[in-house]
Amino acid sequence: MDHWSFLVVVVVIAALAFDFTNGFHDTAQKTMGVITLTLISAGILSHGSGPPWWVALMAGLAIACGTYAGGWRIIRTMGKGPTDIQSPQGFAAETAATTVILASSHLGFALSTTQVCSGGILGAGIGRRLAEVRWSVAGRMALAWLFTLPAAAVVGGLSAAVARQGTAGIVVICVAAVAVATAIYALSRRNPVDARNVNDQPAAPVPSATAA
Repeated sequence: MDHWSFLVVVVVIAALAFDFTNGFHDTAQKTMGVITLTLISAGILSHGSGPPWWVALMAGLAIACGTYAGGWRIIRTMGKGPTDIQSPQGFAAETAATTVILASSHLGFALSTTQVCSGGILGAGIGRRLAEVRWSVAGRMALAWLFTLPAAAVVGGLSAAVARQGTAGIVVICVAAVAVATAIYALSRRNPVDARNVNDQPAAPVPSATAA
């Protein structure tokens, strides 16, 4: 096995390890927790119940569909946004993120895997000789994270107020959610990112990485 083949194998193993820790700590677990809490609050599940198998299946399917629809765009954002990541820097960033997430899971700390991964990428980019770190992109990502919690709180509060109106309110929320998701997806198709152009340097400002 030559040098480059060995490097590819190592990077793939590091990516698989990060994917495992990402699912082990984050991602669908949050969704399953919210759905299970809702089912318990509605009296469908008894107190202390764990997520039913169909909740885990639907949460995982939703995450998979979202990754399929927007995964290439996230890859470009993380790989070409804050800094230009090559294989050695990708390995370093993934290994660092994997270590931090596993340690956090063991200690019971809550964190955002997206922020951990972004920090690893910035650190790897800074450590690369003659690397260009685009701090403007990193600043936009940090600003988006800053507004995520209050924005989610506002949307959640409005949704709860509408849901109190009964079945009609719940239907309105579902229709609005589907409409917003469809509009966002349609807008993303105007400038598609796929395997053919994912490594191209984007001419426009890089979208926020909060969707990862």
